Amino acid sequence: MREVKLLTKNQIVIARDIREALGIKAGDRLLVVPRGNTVILLRKPKKYSNAIAGMARDLYGSTYLGEERESWQ
Repeated sequence: MREVKLLTKNQIVIARDIREALGIKAGDRLLVVPRGNTVILLRKPKKYSNAIAGMARDLYGSTYLGEERESWQ
């Protein structure tokens, strides 16, 4: 776990090893997500459609679509 310091201009510095592990560099955009007393930093995706593609892939069983189509007839 790394510690960072909030600077006077409300900036934080992310350590080099963390930046390298995440593949981020100066100028990259990050999303800041507050969760109660916790802050989550995420790399901003270039295309949100690619970032969420397949998230609900296993949400329904393999027979759901066929059953739904049969119910329409």
